[in-house]
Amino acid sequence: MTDNTNPGNFANRSKEEVKNIASKGGQSSHSGGFANMDADKQRDIASQGGQASSGSFEKGSEKAKEAGHKGGSK
Repeated sequence: MTDNTNPGNFANRSKEEVKNIASKGGQSSHSGGFANMDADKQRDIASQGGQASSGSFEKGSEKAKEAGHKGGSK
């Protein structure tokens, strides 16, 4: 164990616990999300065209335009 008490730090967990988490292949990181919703709820959210999102940008902001042009590229 280290002096760092952060429970998210794998160095602070037993080898057994780390192996158990690793064996789940990232599935233990969250259990919710869009893919786990029922189909009706997915359709409802999708029909809002992004309006259900809390959003990271103000509508029409320069940062939003910049991000839109950049898209998924790095």
